[in-house]
Amino acid sequence: MTACAIEACAIEAAAQDGAAAGGTRFAVAADGSYAARLAGRGEALFPERWTLDGPEPYAVPLPLDQPEDPDAQLLPLVDGRVLIARRVAGRHTFSLLYPTGPETGELPLGAVEAESVRLLPPAPDGTGAYALAVGARSTAVWRVAGGADGPEHVAEVRGRCSGGVWLDRQGRLLALDREADGGPVKTVAVDLARSGEVTPLLQIAEDSRDRLLLADLDSGLLLIGSDAPSPGRERLGWGVLGSARPVRFPECLRSADGVLTPFAVQPGQVLTPETCAVAFRVDAAAGSWVGVWRPAARRLLHLPAPDGWLAGAGLWTRDGVLLLPYAHASAPCGLARVEGAAEALVPVADTTPAQAEPAGGEPSGRSGTPVVCRPVPLQQAPLTGRAVPG
Repeated sequence: MTACAIEACAIEAAAQDGAAAGGTRFAVAADGSYAARLAGRGEALFPERWTLDGPEPYAVPLPLDQPEDPDAQLLPLVDGRVLIARRVAGRHTFSLLYPTGPETGELPLGAVEAESVRLLPPAPDGTGAYALAVGARSTAVWRVAGGADGPEHVAEVRGRCSGGVWLDRQGRLLALDREADGGPVKTVAVDLARSGEVTPLLQIAEDSRDRLLLADLDSGLLLIGSDAPSPGRERLGWGVLGSARPVRFPECLRSADGVLTPFAVQPGQVLTPETCAVAFRVDAAAGSWVGVWRPAARRLLHLPAPDGWLAGAGLWTRDGVLLLPYAHASAPCGLARVEGAAEALVPVADTTPAQAEPAGGEPSGRSGTPVVCRPVPLQQAPLTGRAVPG
């Protein structure tokens, strides 16, 4: 089966399916040391922390006096504590959970008064945690853990924001997908150190719907969803942070029979985005499995998922091993190792003349002139977000 293109509504439905911390029921800490999920059966749900950096993974249940609601959100920190966000009568409360012998300790952090609050992916420092509170006309960014005294309002962004991708290792620059003033969704960079100063980040075409899905800070690789090449139909593309080259939309990531959702990027590929491996969750009528791709290979490798895979969850090691968490009756805590997947994707020689488009797919512009936002390097924040010819 070929790779899958993305219908805008389909990828959002897949991302919301069982959504919890950072958009998945299985959330991984910033350094890959811990993970957390809601475990149990039926309504009897409780937080469960997995330790991933030992010889074998193991799980520690963190139950309290009563079961958790299915919409409770979890986020593990690098110190082993697990942040939990709960909806309580029109507001959201936050606590840190940790094992204390046979019991579960709980440290209340405070609450945010909002109807809709969503935890963002782990901050790069591993100790802080942030959340989005979406209002009618603006979106608030809150630091809900790691601050001095309870939840702290750090930014107010005009428009309704979703997504959430970190752009630096200091936890200063946050990319959000924003819908404002009746226009299409565009990704902006929010500088949390400058009271939420906002600058454009993705502007592939004036009326295109452009979203940032994943970013790898070592290589600069960006995974992008946009309808620029096919109005009304979102496709997967890739670009490089700080580069003037246009966003590419590979044909191998395009099909009409399923949904492709990126969930992990191989770290450690410093300044070599073309060799950086990306793992995808592939959802089709036949079920769900794993796809592996890297720009230089120009093809998608399909892999069977382990029995009980926590679909859409996983992480890469620096040496190219893909780790896939799974759980079932006979193995309640498992981590499948997929070795050699990245190496199996042999790069394709680029024989394209220098004046022609770079290898890797169709150009991003609709009129034949590719346009891509060229952000200033991260150390020169804030991003300028100016659109320049590719």
